[in-house]
Amino acid sequence: MFLEQLKLFRLPSPPAEAKTRHLLIGGRIVDYRLKNGAKRLSMTIDERGLRIGAPHRITLAEIDSFVQGHGDWVLKKLGELAHATQPRHLTIKDGVRLPLLDGEAEVRVLPGANRVRWVADVLVLEARPDADLAVLATRALQKRALTHFAGSLTRFTAQLGLAAPKLAMSSAHTRWGSCSKHGGIRVNWRLIHLPTHLGDYVVAHEVAHLLEMNHSARFWNVVSSIYPDWKLARTELKQRATSLPIL
Repeated sequence: MFLEQLKLFRLPSPPAEAKTRHLLIGGRIVDYRLKNGAKRLSMTIDERGLRIGAPHRITLAEIDSFVQGHGDWVLKKLGELAHATQPRHLTIKDGVRLPLLDGEAEVRVLPGANRVRWVADVLVLEARPDADLAVLATRALQKRALTHFAGSLTRFTAQLGLAAPKLAMSSAHTRWGSCSKHGGIRVNWRLIHLPTHLGDYVVAHEVAHLLEMNHSARFWNVVSSIYPDWKLARTELKQRATSLPIL
């Protein structure tokens, strides 16, 4: 049973059939990409900009009116993206720095046989000339995340008098974590890029599901008993989702 669904992380490239259109909103020319053939009229804003999905029966005038009707929201979201300080797409190369828990990790690339190792917060990639450095870095970050979140899992289960279940890392694009009675707990490894307290919240959330496989008042009482500031963490987690780096 998978829980705590969110829209985040890597997104596919715009489809070739999408058409770019222009619209004046609040004195500003806004571009948007239109894809016809969708089941319903929908609007999405992410780092690629504004995208509209529309059924074939919807006219261009109706689409423009729909966008205009959400003009304030569109301008606000586009402004937030324009002022984002953390670029999402990062090229892994020697000297690049990655967010790592409450600090940063520096990547060093050396010749080698495609092995990875950590020296404190320095990620050393010993790579062949044709190596995919992003794959090597991801492998190292996943291992670091597993070790880190295993400690959080042990701490929170101990507070509830429970044995720590099996822990695995997830690469899901729509979930921070999940809990299954038989499969244990899965935590998204990308949380390693966020401050420690946010990853702790996700682990505490999933640990609470070991007792309450739901989101009832009893469930949130369990969460509060091991992570009292869960409301603040949940809000911050949603805000930071769009700033996670993509390797």
